[in-house]
Amino acid sequence: MASKLPIVKAKAVEASKFLTKNGCAYYKQMLEQNKQYIQEPPTVEKCQHLAKQVLYTRLASIPGRYQAFWKELDDVKNLWKHRQELKIEDAGIAALFGLECFAWFCAGEIVGRGFTITGYYV
Repeated sequence: MASKLPIVKAKAVEASKFLTKNGCAYYKQMLEQNKQYIQEPPTVEKCQHLAKQVLYTRLASIPGRYQAFWKELDDVKNLWKHRQELKIEDAGIAALFGLECFAWFCAGEIVGRGFTITGYYV
């Protein structure tokens, strides 16, 4: 591991030099390509207005998501009522989904502990 440290350091220096040389041009190019998303004038009031738009747009989408949730739940209930007709492929997909949810839970726990496997920092 210690032998790879100079390699990583050299790559970091190389990346830093590349950014120093080309960063400004990349920044300008990115802004030019995405200028349709830039709001004029760029003021604090405009930013607050956009933040409120995002918040209330998300709040307005809750009823649609609520209805979609209940529709999905009804579909699951229907599957459970007719589980004798369930194919093995569907059961496998459900098992994989459950396993993926558990894996994301475990990854979140590890990240929450500061990337330690065994426990929290003291």
